[in-house]
Amino acid sequence: MNRDLLAQILERYRRGDTDLAGALAALKDFPSASLGGYAQLDTHRELRTGHPEVIYCAGKTPAQVRGILERLLAGKSAILATRATEEQWLAAKTLSPALAYDPISRTIVRRTKSASKTAKKYVAIVAAGTSDLPVAEEAAVTAEVFGNRVERVYDVGVAGLHRLLGRLEIIRNARAIVAVAGMEGALPSVLGGLVDRPIVAVPTSVGYGTSFGGVSALLAMLNSCAPGITVVNIDNGFGAGYAASTINRL
Repeated sequence: MNRDLLAQILERYRRGDTDLAGALAALKDFPSASLGGYAQLDTHRELRTGHPEVIYCAGKTPAQVRGILERLLAGKSAILATRATEEQWLAAKTLSPALAYDPISRTIVRRTKSASKTAKKYVAIVAAGTSDLPVAEEAAVTAEVFGNRVERVYDVGVAGLHRLLGRLEIIRNARAIVAVAGMEGALPSVLGGLVDRPIVAVPTSVGYGTSFGGVSALLAMLNSCAPGITVVNIDNGFGAGYAASTINRL
């Protein structure tokens, strides 16, 4: 439930268009809804934070993912499920034609709002390499589902710095930047010396042996000498997209 829906319920009751029983029925899940003992949905998350609760699908059975999505579809908010598998999607796809699955970002979404492609405020998702795209796309889809214009700048890692310099204008004009990189994780540091915007850095697990599954990139980003960089966890595209969305709304 979001602020607009709650206001509509209260206004209908104030005008006498619904009685107390009707208003209570509309608010019956305040502030949470229980699903068979396996999930307790935070139905007022959007009311408190501006964004609805997001489903993290990893570790959940296809039946559990379907059950949660079915309950969320009863509301009017945007829906985002991350780290979804093909099996989970097959279990849920018949619930509604409004649901869509993206195998690259591994997300299931219902979009209820979208920003204009010419909106002045936007988020730039900058990825070092093509191998980083699953994480970059998770960040991009997250920001888009929450109503942000997103500009993608991909395969501009430091091994070919001219590729990044050729796209600087669109990056510099963003309200927030998500920088996604594996290997040595240098991209956020380079961007930090070129732009005056907040940067959310995402280390990925892309790389060979001593990348240690993204730990090398994580430590490089945490130790960056460039100011203005915030670092999220390894492969956490969702967290970066969420943070960038919050910044873009300010």
